[in-house]
Amino acid sequence: MSVTKQQVLDGLAKVMSPRGVALPQANVLSEIAVTDGKVMFSINVDAAEARAWESVRAQAEAAVRAVPGVTGAMVALTAERKPGAAAPAPHSHAPKPGVQPVSAHRPPANPNGSPMAQQAVIPGIASIIAVASGKGGVGKSTTSLNLALGLRDLGLRVGLLDADIYGPSVPRLTGIRDKPVLNDDRKMIPIAKFGLSIMSIGFLVEEETAMIWRGPMVMSAITQVLRDVAWGTLDVLVVDMPPGTGDAQLTLAQNVPLKGAVIVSTPQDLALIDARRGLAMFTKVNVPVLGIIENMSYFQCPECGTRSDIFGHGGARHEAGRLGVPFLGEVPLHMSIRAMSDAGTPVVNSEPDGPHAAIYRSIAAQVRDQLQGVTAAA
Repeated sequence: MSVTKQQVLDGLAKVMSPRGVALPQANVLSEIAVTDGKVMFSINVDAAEARAWESVRAQAEAAVRAVPGVTGAMVALTAERKPGAAAPAPHSHAPKPGVQPVSAHRPPANPNGSPMAQQAVIPGIASIIAVASGKGGVGKSTTSLNLALGLRDLGLRVGLLDADIYGPSVPRLTGIRDKPVLNDDRKMIPIAKFGLSIMSIGFLVEEETAMIWRGPMVMSAITQVLRDVAWGTLDVLVVDMPPGTGDAQLTLAQNVPLKGAVIVSTPQDLALIDARRGLAMFTKVNVPVLGIIENMSYFQCPECGTRSDIFGHGGARHEAGRLGVPFLGEVPLHMSIRAMSDAGTPVVNSEPDGPHAAIYRSIAAQVRDQLQGVTAAA
């Protein structure tokens, strides 16, 4: 049964704004996207009214989920200060200047000013780690998936969250075409494959869909695919972060209880400059950097065995030593890694006894050991 925008609007007509006006007539709704029973939109209000609208967001989401044929709903509340509006008084709970996310999952007020104190734990998950890069195109998603599989091979219960809102790659890398369903608590059940619990925003939208979202809606979506998912009991949740060091990355780092971060870079100087930015971001929010991986480190001809350092070589190892963080390993540029990734059959799972799987498992073992050290220190 297909769902139409008009059905969604009819459901939202039962929800009243704080001004007593039905939501569709309150002039606050973004474009409503409906794909395969999944409904997504945002409620855009002024920051000064944000708190009054928090319960409305929850009511709107519940109303949409009640529409026949709807299998999932993602409603973001975005708050933006109008130009010229007065800044909030110090220590007030009003939103800070600029655009920022407002969510039903917002943690309690921070008593000591530390960004890490804003984090709320996710029941059942022992450790959450971020796999990040300062720029796109360095193989971060492929690394995230194979790292998760390497941790699985060490006997850990592992989940994978594709938090790359603008370019979710995990559906293609895993070959998953299924859509998540809801449990009795109205939480999404992650897709189980390769012994992993997997969730991606790409499961909720079509592959070609352009995600033209503002920062607050991005953060609300990331929060939902993180906290509104029935992850169960996990030893490690690997989060494939969006590339870059913008508002989405910083806010996620501040509001998710990360045990550590893994930085992925290629050897050339330009990628290393961006990797430094990523490392600096995690340092500023007191997230331990578990190490740096040099991806596409070298190319070895499968025919003649000649090795070519296409992007240079050893830059990430040198950078790790300079910055005083662990160097986790080199992953070569190899056709089997690329081909199996495109086919949805990651190399650690499809060639478990091969040399590339051994590299990823070695990296995973170092990450596990680093996590144990972080936990001991805590």
